[in-house]
Amino acid sequence: MGGGPVGCVLALLLARQTSHPERIAILQSDASSQYGHVPEHDPRVLALNHGSRVLLESLQAWPAQASIIQNIHVSQKGRLGRTIIRHRDFNVPQLGSVVHYPRLHERLMQALQASGVQVHTGRAAQVSTQDAQGVSVVQDDQLFRTALVVHADGHPNTPVQREYAQTALLTRARACLPRKGWAFERFTPEGPLAVLPHPHAADAQSIVWCCASERARVLTSLEPNAFSAALSDMFGTRLGTLTVEGPIVAIPLRLNVRANIAEGRCVAIGNAAQTLHPVAGQGLNLGLRDTAMLAIALRDWLTQPERDVSPILAEFQRHRQPDRQLTALLTDSMARTFTTGLAPVEHLAGLALLGMDALPFARAPLARHLLQGLRR
Repeated sequence: MGGGPVGCVLALLLARQTSHPERIAILQSDASSQYGHVPEHDPRVLALNHGSRVLLESLQAWPAQASIIQNIHVSQKGRLGRTIIRHRDFNVPQLGSVVHYPRLHERLMQALQASGVQVHTGRAAQVSTQDAQGVSVVQDDQLFRTALVVHADGHPNTPVQREYAQTALLTRARACLPRKGWAFERFTPEGPLAVLPHPHAADAQSIVWCCASERARVLTSLEPNAFSAALSDMFGTRLGTLTVEGPIVAIPLRLNVRANIAEGRCVAIGNAAQTLHPVAGQGLNLGLRDTAMLAIALRDWLTQPERDVSPILAEFQRHRQPDRQLTALLTDSMARTFTTGLAPVEHLAGLALLGMDALPFARAPLARHLLQGLRR
């Protein structure tokens, strides 16, 4: 249930492990075409670590256009302290890549068409009943009876655990002094500001500006030149002047992590299991780790789907809990530590950045988790 990257990747992984891929169905709520459609002007980009790229390449779903990240510059506006995470510190050619969401979606749809997986579109599908024999799912006037349901629709069905009182403004900008292979995370008093290389052009930058919700309303009402000036002032001069082009999308930010992702024959992955603050770009990378682990867990069951899948899903939940909890804790802590408004706390955070910059072994554990997650 859900036709985003996490649901599509899982369907493709499962299709490779069965001789009956037609028994796998994606129920998506995008009714614009048989295989979905994302507008080209959609400003969303995705920062993917090396493991996510390898997974997508193995499915022939990696977009032709991607910008590499070799260095990540982390700083704090108005306070001392900064650190740089470099690819050579970990003996890897790159720390990650940035892809444009429409291009990734397009490649996933092409892979699905060739896989034999069914794709159904319409209103959002709903689980109607669940019993010991299976699950009934309704989409529009269709009733599906299935042995297993995976919630990958991006909507955790649990109360919100934290309202950040922040809104993420997504857009694209041009930099007059671009730096190839560099990504920036700048912590401001209202939230983090990420500037990432955009795959469309050498000087194009993807902007994820997290700020107080009231300020976001003011910023989105500005003319493009005024918004560009505000953005350049907040970010600083490391890329020269930033000139915004294209639409600006505002997304309210909150933390929502399901305590139980497995309930009988139903399991949740990706944003349906946890929605995180976008700081450090961990959401999709964590979701793709969910898919890889679930595909492994279901490998033997796919050959005998008449078996009860509930114990397998319960074990999957147990194995995924540490990675999910640690990643949520890290992103939540980073999002809030720099926005307390308390000078001593923010100075301590700046000292921590200085310490990580001076002592590579101090930043290695954090960097490794952001790059590959918690491995068991």
